[in-house]
Amino acid sequence: MSYFITGTDTDVGKTIACCWLMLQIKDAHYWKPVQAGQEERDLETVSLITELDRCRFLPSAYNLSEPLSPHESARREDIEIDMKHLKRPAISEPLIVEGAGGVLVPLNRKILMIDLIKRLGLPVILVARTSLGTINHTLMSLEVLRNRDIEIAGIILNGNPSVHNRKAIEYYGNSDILVEIPLLNHLDIESLKAIRPLKKLTY
Repeated sequence: MSYFITGTDTDVGKTIACCWLMLQIKDAHYWKPVQAGQEERDLETVSLITELDRCRFLPSAYNLSEPLSPHESARREDIEIDMKHLKRPAISEPLIVEGAGGVLVPLNRKILMIDLIKRLGLPVILVARTSLGTINHTLMSLEVLRNRDIEIAGIILNGNPSVHNRKAIEYYGNSDILVEIPLLNHLDIESLKAIRPLKKLTY
C-alpha cells in the first residue's frame, strides 16, 4: 500500500514518520515531489537514517533553494510549480510520498497541497504533534481532507506522549492512531525499528 504523508503544520515530524514507514513497509520507495530548502533535503535525511538502498529514493520534481512555502520559494526563483510535472512515479512497489508543510500550503497561485493529494489519489497519513494545540490543528486538517473525500489511513503522533491528547484526537477525529513516535535521544535505524505500531498498516 502507498501513502501520502502530510502534516498539521511544518516541522511536525513528517520526515521522521517517513523514515519509520520506510522501515515498516517492505520494498517501499520514497518520493518528495516538492523540496523547498537545500541545506537539509528530506530525501537525504530519510536515506541516511534508514540506510536503505539508494534506488528506493526517487528524485523530487522540484528542488527549490529557500526553506519557505513552496509557492514563495518557487516565485523567488521565477518558477511556477506545474501540476503536470507532479505525476506519481511509475513504479509497482509501495510508495511513500512526503508533502511540504500542511494540507493547505500553496504550490502556486491556484493550487494547494491538498489538490496534489487529491490528484495522486493515495490514502493520507496525517502527522501531528503531541503538545498543546494539537487537537485543534489535527481536527481541522482531518475535516479539510474529508471535505475533499480523501481517504485517511490514520494518524502518526510525534513527540512526548500525551494520553489525553491522543484519546481526544481518536475520539473527536474518528481516526486511528497508527503509532506514537517519542522524542528520541538518538534518531537512527535501531531506535526507529524499536517503535512498534499501535495499529497494523494495510499494505
